[in-house]
Amino acid sequence: MGYDAAKKVKGRKIHALVDTEGLPMRVVVHSAAMQDRDGAALVLDRIRRRFPWLELVWADSAYNAVQVDAAVAKQPDLRIEIVKRCDDVKGFVVLPRRWVVERTFSWFGRNRRLAKDYERLPETGETFLYMAMSRILIKRLAKALNA
Repeated sequence: MGYDAAKKVKGRKIHALVDTEGLPMRVVVHSAAMQDRDGAALVLDRIRRRFPWLELVWADSAYNAVQVDAAVAKQPDLRIEIVKRCDDVKGFVVLPRRWVVERTFSWFGRNRRLAKDYERLPETGETFLYMAMSRILIKRLAKALNA
């Protein structure tokens, strides 16, 4: 467990690398005390072995840091594009490409076990995230086969 002073939240953070449909490619759960820019290195670690065709990663402005640039530089032929919010807009605005990962987080929240942080270890929470997405994918596959 950790405390994120910026968001005034204690617990854990979830970093997710998702494809364009919102299906997770890699998920990392860690203490809330770790900054987003440091968590990006955990997500991008070993991503090239799993997904050699990956060329572009969209991210929000929390990942606009030197640490993230260094993590991307370690991955050959990978570039990161920051989706920035306009300064003159007030309140909530749907950002292009950012809503895809937000939708994924809402899918996670539909699961009873993931709605609250019950797990003692971050690795257990990460496992339940993958189990939740497996369940969603199986339901989609069954729906496609029955159609």
